[in-house]
Amino acid sequence: MDMKLELVPIPVSDVDRAKEFYSAKLGFTVDLDQRFGDKFRVVQLTPPGSACSICIGTGVVDTLPGSVQGLHLVVSDIHASRAWLLDRGVEIGEVETMGAPGKPAVSYAAFTDPDGNGWTLQQLPY
Repeated sequence: MDMKLELVPIPVSDVDRAKEFYSAKLGFTVDLDQRFGDKFRVVQLTPPGSACSICIGTGVVDTLPGSVQGLHLVVSDIHASRAWLLDRGVEIGEVETMGAPGKPAVSYAAFTDPDGNGWTLQQLPY
């Protein structure tokens, strides 16, 4: 039995501002922007190269904007990815490398969306 995670809802306070951040600054593809009346709007965006998308909108989730933390975007070159995001105006922390002696290290760099939802670039050692 397969179970594929393909959509993660992200609570935001301003859908248009969030859509602009995720598409223009992070380079996510806008797959869908659909309104269903005045109280329901779905915007689905997909990170480059990902099989999993995010969903923002109105009436999508009841959780507080900024309450999602620890989302990881796995990249092959964290320094190049961080530089690319900085060039696009994303405020992102320094690269931190963690590892035990004799073990391959994992690198991280954290940032947030305009509502404070927490994201991390992650470079794995393989």
